[in-house]
This record gives sequence, structure tokens and C-alpha cells, in this order.
Amino acid sequence: MKKIGAITLCIMFFGVGGIYAQPLKRHTFEIGTEIYYKFYEEPDVMKERGMMYGLLASYTYHNKLMLKLEGRGSWGQMDYSNSGDIDEIENYLLEARALVGYDFPILKVHSITPYIGAGYRYLNDDSAGKISTTGARGYEREANYFYSPIGIDVLTNLGTKLSIREVIEFDYFWRGIQKSYLSDAVAGLNDIKNTQKKGYGFRGSITFHITGEKIDFEIGPFIRYWDIGKSETEIVTFYGTPIAVAVEPRNYTIEAGVIASMKF
Repeated sequence: MKKIGAITLCIMFFGVGGIYAQPLKRHTFEIGTEIYYKFYEEPDVMKERGMMYGLLASYTYHNKLMLKLEGRGSWGQMDYSNSGDIDEIENYLLEARALVGYDFPILKVHSITPYIGAGYRYLNDDSAGKISTTGARGYEREANYFYSPIGIDVLTNLGTKLSIREVIEFDYFWRGIQKSYLSDAVAGLNDIKNTQKKGYGFRGSITFHITGEKIDFEIGPFIRYWDIGKSETEIVTFYGTPIAVAVEPRNYTIEAGVIASMKF
């Protein structure tokens, strides 16, 4: 009898006995908004900081296998500080990701989904036409990151209509391409492209999920972090004559804010 009881308990624990986690929705569409503070620094070189405002959308498929497509875009104005200052630099960011994972229900209240995928992040920082307080002229810059997100998504039921979602992720950095349009600042200079090969990222969030009759709501804080190493060098020319060697310094970015979305 003891052996039969142990087997029965084991079966119940893994779901056959009725305490298996509730199934996730097969198809989920999400639209939402986010607001966050962005801080960017090239140590001993320059800093930028400001508020960003964004929109996001995603589609997720669950059937033990998890597939997700997501994208976001944000806009804001940054304040630059170096030996001189430039305020209200236009910034906009676009990011697209494709993820694949597997859902592991645990007991009645948990669902754990490890995942991996591919991501692309584009940032435009445009100070062209602006002049710093020391007389330096600004120029447009573009950052392109190619990376693989590797993370885990944990959903915990707190009640019949309330859940908490915790996501932690490591971003494996494959390559970055930094474009600097120096000709915006000085006519005759060439526009350069620096390749970045070293770096990594982290991101995490804790959101509260409220289940409605037709629409679910989710809200909570998040943080994203990038640490990118020094780039390869590129030759700077003036009307075709080499005059300098340019490098994109090591830099890091912090984005911290709040996300709110609807799911249906």
C-alpha cells in the first residue's frame, strides 16, 4: 500500500492527478506602451541621458512549444555632456526579436519557459545641425546590434485572476555596426563605419498579469543593460586624404522604466 500511495502521489505531482498547471493560451496578441529613463556613457569621453516613450506589439503561440515574435519602437530627446553640452538630441529606437522556447508546467501555480532566439536593435542619435556650448558641431550616429536572447520566463498564479510574471535574460552579442556621419559636422570628412565584436546585455522585468473576460492586462517595471567593448579602427579622411584613426569607445547603456500592455 505504501508503494501504491507513493506512485499515486508522484502521478498527481506531475499532472495526471489533477494538480497540473493551467494551460497557457494557444494564441496571444499583445499591444502596449512603455516609458523609461535612458542613460548612455562612454567612460571618460561623454554621457547622454533622457526620457524615452515607446510602443510595443507581439504575437505568442503556446502548445508546449513556445514561439514569439515581438517588436518595439521608442522616441525621446537626450541631453549630451562632454567638455561642452548639447540638449534635446533626437533619439529613436527600433527592436525586433524572434523567440522559441518550451513550456514546463510545475504544480498548479507555475509555468516556466526557457527560451532562445535572435534579435536586432537599431538606435538613431541625431545631433546634426546642433552646436555644443564649446562650439563643437554635432552629427548623426546609428547603432546596429545583432544578438541572441537567452532567457527564462516564469509565470506564477496568485489567484483566479492575478498572476506575476518574472523574466530574466542574457543577450549574447554577435556584432555591432556603428555609423558616424562626420560630414554633418565638417564638410569634406568621410562618414565612417566601425565594427564592434565584443559585448553583452542583460534585461529583466517583473509584471503583474490581470486576467479579464476578453482582455488581459499586464503592468510592471523593467531594466535593460548593454555593455559594448571598444570597436575596430576606421580611417578618417578629409577630401580623400587620411588624417586620423577613429574608434568607437567602450560604452554602456541602461534603460529602466515601466511597461503596460493589453493581451487578447
